[in-house]
Amino acid sequence: MKRFLIINPFGIGDVLFTTAVIRAIKDSCPDSFIGYWCNERVGGALKNNPDINVIFSLSRGDLKKIFNSSVPHGLKELFRLFISIKKRRFDISLDFSLDHRYSLLTKLAGIRTRVGLDYKNRGRFLTHKIGVKGYKLKHIVEYYLDLLKFTAIKPKTNTLKINIPKEHKARSRNILARYGVKEDDFIVGIAPGAGASWGKDATYKHWAAIKFAQLADRLVNNLGAKVVILADQLERPIADVMVNTMKNKPVDLTGRTSLEELMAMISNLSILVTNDGGPLHIASSLGIKTVSIFGPVDEKVYGPYPLSSRHIVIKKDLECRPCYEDFRFKGCANERKCIEDVSVDEVYQAVASLK
Repeated sequence: MKRFLIINPFGIGDVLFTTAVIRAIKDSCPDSFIGYWCNERVGGALKNNPDINVIFSLSRGDLKKIFNSSVPHGLKELFRLFISIKKRRFDISLDFSLDHRYSLLTKLAGIRTRVGLDYKNRGRFLTHKIGVKGYKLKHIVEYYLDLLKFTAIKPKTNTLKINIPKEHKARSRNILARYGVKEDDFIVGIAPGAGASWGKDATYKHWAAIKFAQLADRLVNNLGAKVVILADQLERPIADVMVNTMKNKPVDLTGRTSLEELMAMISNLSILVTNDGGPLHIASSLGIKTVSIFGPVDEKVYGPYPLSSRHIVIKKDLECRPCYEDFRFKGCANERKCIEDVSVDEVYQAVASLK
């Protein structure tokens, strides 16, 4: 039995992209033991995955916050993490972190085979590596699957996977029912924020909240949609613009769902309309239809995966786009034109075509 440790400290989408790798491992080695090292914020996305045996939800960024608050507590948590990983006696790590500190710790923890992506020589503690300058021309999932060439595992499928417990799905249906939303309604979820891993630059990914509001009213009036707003508490100002602008009252779940509850809620939707971010990849992993709006980021690399007629990407082919390349956002010198030029009508038509 092989014991695998998957390492990905990034956002929801990046973590969900690795589920294709996990499926490949389980298809080839059904009795394998899989650990997952991620950040604290996204641990809930993996919690109910039956293919994962143990989760270490503490990234370098999480540790940095703890150290900033208390060095002794930070050292204690780092030691606890190290011992937790070491005692599992993993045979191999698949490291997607692009950070040498993860592979250093796994080396010290006794993991002999350390496979990963080498960015700017940060893979110096890896035993097997693929050099990358950035992700271009193909989807990030395919970059991730490439690491399996150092093993005997050959992927049989390239689809992503999320498992929603029946009780979570039933609970989310009950919440919708309290707002008068029935299972056979045309339920359109709208995520007007997203892109939290970009921090203050996330606004460059955001289509205008007032346009989301105009879209939502058209969907209600013309298609009989029941609109559900999905956002976290930090996105309350964005959601408020929608709620206060709409003529039809939506179901506003802003700040009312954990990550696990958000996934369960998305599983009940007919369609999700969203900016580029985690909710998009939750929906596509669940087989929910999506209409997504892409600005600075290349949808061929970070868009819905795999390609499907169930997913429509709205984007503008400008010379300056994409301005997120080689893991860096260059900033915008074109007044957010790639986002601002997206009209309500074209997003509405995309939703209507998927109904």
